[in-house]
Amino acid sequence: MVSKKKAAEQPGATMKILYYRSAIGTPRKHKLIIKGLGFKRLNQVVERVDTPAVRGMVAQVPHLVRILESRD
Repeated sequence: MVSKKKAAEQPGATMKILYYRSAIGTPRKHKLIIKGLGFKRLNQVVERVDTPAVRGMVAQVPHLVRILESRD
């Protein structure tokens, strides 16, 4: 049986994430997640390797960030 690799498991798979909403008034944990993703200012776009850890971080703060695109 041939197993297919998901985009997150392929080497070089990346995703662009946009920080579009302020973390002011959110729990401290959300602010730490934003910092952990590498955001420094609002409307910033960062490119991160598509891993389960990064996907989990984005899933914790979907109201603050958007995934713009995922590349294989």
